[in-house]
Amino acid sequence: MLTTIRISRYKAFGLNVLSDFPIPELQVDEFDDVAADVVVRIADLSSYWNDDEFREKQIFIKENIVVFHIPYVAIYEVKNGNEISISPFEVANIDKIRLYLLSTCMATILLQRKILPFHASTIAINGKAYAITGSSGVGKSTLAKELINKGYNVLSDDVVGITLSEKNIPIATPSFPCQQLWKESLDELGLDSGKYRPIYENNSKYVIPIHHFKQERMPLAGIFELIKSENEEIKITKINKLERIRTVYNHTFRRSFMEPLGLMEWHFDMVAKMVNKLEFYQIERPITRFTANELATLLLTTIHKEDSYD
Repeated sequence: MLTTIRISRYKAFGLNVLSDFPIPELQVDEFDDVAADVVVRIADLSSYWNDDEFREKQIFIKENIVVFHIPYVAIYEVKNGNEISISPFEVANIDKIRLYLLSTCMATILLQRKILPFHASTIAINGKAYAITGSSGVGKSTLAKELINKGYNVLSDDVVGITLSEKNIPIATPSFPCQQLWKESLDELGLDSGKYRPIYENNSKYVIPIHHFKQERMPLAGIFELIKSENEEIKITKINKLERIRTVYNHTFRRSFMEPLGLMEWHFDMVAKMVNKLEFYQIERPITRFTANELATLLLTTIHKEDSYD
């Protein structure tokens, strides 16, 4: 439970974040209060909880305000792309409070700023960024960790912010230097889970600091969609141009917020401009065995081949 206000300053998604409480997953930064892009504060949001419609739906979205309720954790209010208010419940675990702050709340901030929150682990390779996307649990973070082990830097573990340059080149913005890996993945990678803290108490997913973190924005050059398969062999195919928009839409984080926020036209227009600037691949990986090293080798080989054609 949060009881004491302690002002902290951080950098995340290229934004200056001023917080009422420590957020150890983020990079510490220094800036004047007036330079804050996002303010995170503890607030009384009980007025929402007293509304019968909100209690029933657990979420409220109108214009540039998103309010949602996580049972036994908190009520969160995100508005105008620059303010996050949190009303924790007395029984709330601080790790769970931060979990939703760093995921849904920050993704909402990006949407409100018209920055596309793409659900992907993102790696810096040869001066360009490559996004590894897919459904939760498909192995994005594990593959990213294998690439880290090979010496590559990471821009994001779970969500990367994407914007367009003046020439409509997609630009990837780093999130924060932290990964989340299941104990099974840690075991396969030869890492001792006892050296890391779980994302919250009694959970088998762990927080892993990223020491190879790329702090600068980079041009996004490609997207790899990772999917599970019952086949024994790994398979890679190019995603055709008609399916590329669908791929980006499907993996836009908290895409259900876009329509009530009036962002569907913006999203389609942005994605239509960016998809022809990128290489798109789908990788099928078998569910019967651990394949992170093979996947990393395949991904790197594919990228190097594309670079040789430029």
